[in-house]
Parts: sequence; C-alpha cells; structure tokens
Amino acid sequence: MVFSSCIFLFFFLPVTYLLYWISPNLKVKNAVLILASLFFYTFGEPVYILLMIGSILINYVLARLIASKQQGGRGILALAVLFNIGMLVVFKYSALLMETAGHLLRVELPIPDIALPIGISFYTFQALSYCIDVYRDRSTVQRNVWKLMLYISFFPQLIAGPIVKYHDIESQLSDRQVTIGDTAAGIQRFICGMGKKLLIANAMAYIVDTLYTTQITFWLTAWIVAVCYIFQIYYDFSGYSDMAIGLGRMFGFTFQENFNYPYISGNIQEFWRRWHISLSTWFKEYLYIPLGGNRKGEGRTMLNKLIIFMATGIWHGANWTFLMWGLFHGLFITLEYKKVIPLKNKVFAHIYTMLVVICGFVIFRADTLGQAVHILGAMFAGFRVEAAELVLIAKLLTPYHVICLLAALVLSAPVSKWLAVRIKQQVVVCAASMLLLVLCIMNLATSSYNPFIYFRF
Repeated sequence: MVFSSCIFLFFFLPVTYLLYWISPNLKVKNAVLILASLFFYTFGEPVYILLMIGSILINYVLARLIASKQQGGRGILALAVLFNIGMLVVFKYSALLMETAGHLLRVELPIPDIALPIGISFYTFQALSYCIDVYRDRSTVQRNVWKLMLYISFFPQLIAGPIVKYHDIESQLSDRQVTIGDTAAGIQRFICGMGKKLLIANAMAYIVDTLYTTQITFWLTAWIVAVCYIFQIYYDFSGYSDMAIGLGRMFGFTFQENFNYPYISGNIQEFWRRWHISLSTWFKEYLYIPLGGNRKGEGRTMLNKLIIFMATGIWHGANWTFLMWGLFHGLFITLEYKKVIPLKNKVFAHIYTMLVVICGFVIFRADTLGQAVHILGAMFAGFRVEAAELVLIAKLLTPYHVICLLAALVLSAPVSKWLAVRIKQQVVVCAASMLLLVLCIMNLATSSYNPFIYFRF
C-alpha cells in the first residue's frame, strides 16, 4: 500500500484517523496506531510481517540486557549490531555476495532467491539506532514493548523513511497532543508531498523508464534522461518524506526534515547536508563519529569519509552501481576537503556540483556499471545527431511533460518557501491545497502509472 493510492487515501487513512481521534487516552491511541501499522505492512508483506515483529522483539530484549549492565554491555551491543546487519546481509545482499564469490573463485555457486522485505533497510536502522542510544544512555531504555513497536513500525515512516532516530522521538511516544491546527498543517504537508509524487515525479519517471529501455547513443537523449532522473528521484523521495512528515503531524508526531532544496548546493558536502538528511545524519552519528570523525588526522578523516560514502552506497541496494555511486561522491568530498577544487566562484561551484550530482545519479539509476559508462559516454561524446532518437524525444516530451519539467526546475529552488512567507492568508493556502488535491485525485483516476523508487531499498 502506497500513500499515493486510492485505498490509502479513501479507506486506510480516514478510518485510522477517526479511530485515533475518538480514542479516550494515549494508551488506546498508541494501540490504534500499532494495529493500523501492522495492517499497513501486512497489506504489502503478509509473510515478512513476522520478520519485522521478530526484529522488534529481539531488539527489545537486547536493549534491556544492555541497560541491565551498569558498566560494559559492549558485547551485547556487538550482538545487536551483528543481528541487525546480519538481517540486511541475508535478505538484501546474499545473492550479490554469492554471485561475486562465484566469479572470484571461478565456480558456480547457488544464488539464493530471497525476496527483499519492504522497508527492511529503514526499520532495521531505526532498531539499531535504538540499541546504540540505550548503550550510550541506559536511562533511555524503553521498558514498554508496545511503545518500541510503535516507534519501529509506525506506518508513515515504516517503508521508506525518513529514518527516525530513537532519541528524536522518545518523549513523543509517551506524551503528545493533537490539535486541529496540527491536523490541518499535516494534511497540507501531505497534499504537497502527494503533488510532488503524482504530478512531477511520475511524469519524469515515464520519460526515464521509457528511455532506459532504449539503446541511448545520442547526446541529447542521454542528457534528457539524466536530468529527468534527478528530478524524478528528488520529487519521488522528497514527496514521500513530505507525506510521511505530514501524516506524523496529524497523529501528534514531529519528524525532522529529510530534504532542504539540495539542488541549490554549492558543493557536494552541502548537497549531503540537504539530501536524505535522516540517512546522512544517521551515518554521521552512528558510524562516522565512532570511527573517529575528523579527530585523528587528515589521512584518517579522508578514510572515514570514504567509508561513510561506501556504506551509504551499499545501504541503497545489492548492486555494484550503488557502491560506485557512493565512492563517486566520496571522491569529490575528499577532493573538496583537500581544497583541490576551487569553489570561490558561486556560479562555477553550482555548475560543478550539479554536474557531479547528475553524473552520479546516472550511475545510481543504471542497471549495470556497463550501462552507466555507456550513458555517461553518450553525454560527452560530441554533438552528432541521431534522427531516430530525436523522433522518440519529440514523442515523449509532450506539452504536459515539458510543463512538469519546468515546474520541477523552478520548485527545486526555495520558491514555495518564499511564497509561504509572503502569503499569510490561510484561506489562500487552503484553496491552493484543495486545488492540488483535486489535481492529484484526477491524476490517480486517469493514470495507472504510479512507480515508487525507494520501495526497492
């Protein structure tokens, strides 16, 4: 079940919110959210729901054991890390590891055919952050297993984030209020995110998915597919994050922002302060700083940065393209750290940053490294004309898709933020939200094309 679907919008969400609103106290409200979240996950994963519940219970026990140790507990924490990372290895990376081992050993090894549980990367990282938080401060241990289950399984952030760290939401599990104002603000944020997803991301996805099934040789085709993809992934994922943040607010939860206009960045380091913030801060808090951060000399700092970006790439999936994408960004972060790239001129800095981001996402989107190299080569291979691809481009870039592309470009800058400061009349904001909602519903009614990128992670 995805947020931008009729069954979610017209059945699941209204019923869940009504039951939540009429519940007499917070204990019952939490129970409603737990049951709704388990149903939400079961709808898409009727088998792997048991895996998620088992993960919650095991992490609950491990954290209680860590908290019971007045000193030490490192061995139990190591067991928690091993369990959670081990789950990811088994369900997400086992096929890639066996295939790679077979190539290296020049033998044919059986490749396990294990379906990837939806959202496993997100809820596993949340469970792991909880255990680490308890190790750092034993007073944070959650003795109520139901509150821990709500934290990990809460449906707005369950299947595609943002990754909510336990210490950011701990107090809200036991004390929160929901007002009419919060509900209205949450609904407006949800509609905004749904508009990003349905009206922009899906339009870009149609172009990208169509062109990736062709043999791209024309430089213009390569650049169109690369540019459309950076908008597809941004509006797809930031739209989903907006919907999750809005839903959380409707139920009294405050989630941290996950995107902050990353395409206005002036260097790659700034880009990662603005892109997928919940993931980058997770790696910073739970991996980069424990590795020593920038406290152990220049060489160690650069190594730690490369490790972080390698882990960031691998987190996204079991494909060498993701690893290379992470290392690609890590390389430019390192070059910036060494001040090899001159970034004093703001225009040059922005152009450089976007070139790196665009080329990086070509690697990210490609099915294989060979396909990535081919498209990157086409982007910079000269200005020859391919008539057949020109015809295809003309067919794909309909007036509707051109308008969506222009909207994607304009809204990737803080235009809406600028307007929000100046338009203070709530009537105007509500009217705009209602118009956007109508457009989204019309899109759902007339289109069956509704892909979602981050389900695969």
